[in-house]
Amino acid sequence: MTDTDGDEDHSGKGEAGEPASMPKTAYETLAPASGGRAARRSRQSRNQFVVFLNFLVSAIVLLTIAAGFGIYIGKQVFDGAGPSTKDSVFMVNPKTGANAIAGDLEARGLVSDAQIFRIGIQVYGNQGKLKAGEYAIPAGASMHRIMDILKSGKSILHSLTIPEGLTVAQAFDRVAKNDVLVGEMPAEMPPEGSLAADTQQFTRGATRQEIIDRMKAEQKKLVRSIWEKRAPDLPLKDINEFVTLASIVEKETGVPEERPRVAAVFINRLKHHMRLQSDPTIIYGLFGGEGRPAGRPIFQSDVDKPTPYNTYLIDGLPPTPIANPGRAALEAVANPADTDDLYFVADGTGGHAFASTLAEHNRNVARWRKIEKERKGAEGAGAAPQPAAGPAD
Repeated sequence: MTDTDGDEDHSGKGEAGEPASMPKTAYETLAPASGGRAARRSRQSRNQFVVFLNFLVSAIVLLTIAAGFGIYIGKQVFDGAGPSTKDSVFMVNPKTGANAIAGDLEARGLVSDAQIFRIGIQVYGNQGKLKAGEYAIPAGASMHRIMDILKSGKSILHSLTIPEGLTVAQAFDRVAKNDVLVGEMPAEMPPEGSLAADTQQFTRGATRQEIIDRMKAEQKKLVRSIWEKRAPDLPLKDINEFVTLASIVEKETGVPEERPRVAAVFINRLKHHMRLQSDPTIIYGLFGGEGRPAGRPIFQSDVDKPTPYNTYLIDGLPPTPIANPGRAALEAVANPADTDDLYFVADGTGGHAFASTLAEHNRNVARWRKIEKERKGAEGAGAAPQPAAGPAD
């Protein structure tokens, strides 16, 4: 029905003929409309988080792979052969840190990369454990091996040999001239015969004072140990006379097996109150610890010249040793051969001919002079026969 009076249309349709909206419940009023802005923002946020999470996971995976590859390559370099092509000597000075050591190794061409060497030291827990010293680095040594060498502290050992029979002055000269040792020589020389005749081993940087002190201590210990085991009937008053006679034996022969017999000659002469008549004592009385000049013979005038050491003129032993005796000479005097020999003279073979009587000795001397004349001819006026112990008539 048409409202001719203009009243409202109550037919239930809107202007366009659409059904009128039904009233909303409270829940529907408060709930966001489907497909609205809030829903779109929520989906967008979720998408950005997923993308970031995927990126983060991918980055961690890539970094892990890269780190693993870097560790593998670094270990190969650390354990692989080094760049050096020849054996080298490397010095680590005291209080030198690992960084400086690594840099020095790279500069010397002993490692290819100082940074890898530093990292390797840290990985193996050796930071601060590399020791000062002088080290032998083999050609092609790996960083790992070099690290172990420097950690070991096994420095190169240098040697200095003091032969038996050198005087204290001659031994001091050798120590002073050694260019591996450092520091000054002792202000005073120790007594003659008080230094060990032996080979001393030491690392670079050892002091000359240390070497001298060590030689003194070793000789003192050696002398006392042998003196305590001496034969009971030696005609020696004290340990000084023991070392003195051993030094004479040391200078008289360089043949090891002869030393007990040479010692027996002097022991027997002391027991018979005969003068020792040893040429080396004449030389020491004339030239002291510096020793006789090379090629200078003993003249008859030397034999006749009085000195405290001339055993052709003095009774008994000289006041001090005339050299540093070695173990063999000390043991020979402590336990000499059981013989009646009172004389010996060179036999032309490098050894000596021994005799218990003067007549036999004179025959040995004549034989030696003949050999000497055949070899060299006349030695010149005034030269004494070399060497002879005991009276010539």
